[in-house]
Amino acid sequence: MPAGSAPPRYAVFGHPVSHSLSPTIHRLFGKQCGIALAYEAIDAAPEAFAQTVRAFLASAHGANVTLPHKGTAFALADQRSAAASRAGSANVLTRLPDGRLAAHNTDGSGLVRDLRARQRCDLSGRRVLLLGAGGAARAIAWDLLEAGIDQLTIVNRTADTAAALAGALGQTRARARYWQDLDALGSFDLIVHATAAGVLGQALPLPPGLVDDRTVAYDLSYGAAAQAFLAWARDAGARASDGLGMLVEQAADAFALWHGRRPQTDPVYAHLREGR
Repeated sequence: MPAGSAPPRYAVFGHPVSHSLSPTIHRLFGKQCGIALAYEAIDAAPEAFAQTVRAFLASAHGANVTLPHKGTAFALADQRSAAASRAGSANVLTRLPDGRLAAHNTDGSGLVRDLRARQRCDLSGRRVLLLGAGGAARAIAWDLLEAGIDQLTIVNRTADTAAALAGALGQTRARARYWQDLDALGSFDLIVHATAAGVLGQALPLPPGLVDDRTVAYDLSYGAAAQAFLAWARDAGARASDGLGMLVEQAADAFALWHGRRPQTDPVYAHLREGR
């Protein structure tokens, strides 16, 4: 960066967004890699998001996008990665040299990397239960299948949504089941919680028979939103984790897209975990 020039600008957009750890994560990545950058959190209501993010990216280089804007971010883009296209949503927007916007989704790659490397969860040949079939579930389902799992069972409180996701995946390894079938499904190697129940503070009754002594239970959320599911999982005997590691890994993927260099995630994860 030339002397005296301002560092490149980035931001995370959400509503609400004050709780976001993304500014801290990207500043730590920048410090680690010797890259000067400015990163802020911008709260944009849904009706103002498109105009606000376009105005920001007119002079800034990139933005992360969180709830509830991921679908709108995907629709705004002029160019979309394969991961964003199959998810129908984007958590990364980048301004291209010609001013167009490129969309990407790093959620699925971030989840798989955290499961394999940090949670020591071997996905090959595993039986996986995906709770939820909305945007968060769509963003990770393909990556789980590509990671070599044997079977993906999708259960959602609205059965048609689960069936639509299973159909979109287009693989015999993916199937949709009714919520009331949970008692009869037996145990799973991995249970991924992708519903909005924790964020909304709603109860999510689950039978303990989904868990055995080898089950890993993973909530895509972190902090308070993940606590109810994690408490159920631990009580049932599962090894449970929130989505903090996924957050750090998907942020590292975004950082690499913008800066051409992927930072080390373990020091940043440890810093955040120790500070919580």
